[in-house]
Amino acid sequence: MTAVLLALAASLTWGFADFGAGVGARRLPIVVVAAVSQAAGLAVAGVAVIALRESPPTAGQFAWAAFAGAIGVVGIGVFYRALAVGAMGIVGPITATAAIVPVVYGLARGERPSALQGAGVALAVVGVFAASLERTPHRRGRQFGAGVGLALAAALCFGWALVGLSRAASGGTAWSVMTMRAVAVPIVVVALLASKPRLQTSSRAFGLLLGVGIGDTCATLLYAAATTRGLLSVVSVAASLYPIVIVVLARALLAERVARAQLAGVALALAGVALISAG
Repeated sequence: MTAVLLALAASLTWGFADFGAGVGARRLPIVVVAAVSQAAGLAVAGVAVIALRESPPTAGQFAWAAFAGAIGVVGIGVFYRALAVGAMGIVGPITATAAIVPVVYGLARGERPSALQGAGVALAVVGVFAASLERTPHRRGRQFGAGVGLALAAALCFGWALVGLSRAASGGTAWSVMTMRAVAVPIVVVALLASKPRLQTSSRAFGLLLGVGIGDTCATLLYAAATTRGLLSVVSVAASLYPIVIVVLARALLAERVARAQLAGVALALAGVALISAG
């Protein structure tokens, strides 16, 4: 029960952080959003390491955390781009299917999900497909909506980052998250220097990005702690309910509207995630 509660807390925190990232990505270059938020996250993770006084992890656990940081930062960049060009209410649920990757990984390592979880995976796949299609005014039928391909790519990256973090977390949750951020920050700094974006960031926007980084890292710490207390195939899915927060905030604060068929797809995807968790 503790593992599920920690995973749900991570999901709620990720929802607020990702919504803030989406707002920031529509106003600022993606690389700026990633650089500021990841740097803030590194500072938070460093404080957590000092406060928790964990013993350093093994070389293997360091390697898994570094892998999670590298693949995760790629996913973040792609995800932020998807949020900038697509509807948040569609992009969010699609990226939630990242949970399928750790479920499959768990199967390969001997975990056996229930029939309910299998049905959940099927529902999530159908829901993603339905949510991905939208009508266009100048063409017949439907086509994939803006940001869908990017969201699917982000989901794949996030899925493997969740796997890497779960393998590293047994060596210390704070250490694993700090290692992730320590790997991610140099990558985004190099990207920032290479792209040379215009840095016209207001104090309000800068504060938003700091909040995104703090929230994202706190959620990652909660998720890492959850993986040490429960099955990866359950925890990873419970932590993937964050799109509900994104959908609600996008509707309430941005008046974002999506087609009924796409909303049905979103509902199916989230129902699938819930079934995997319940199973």
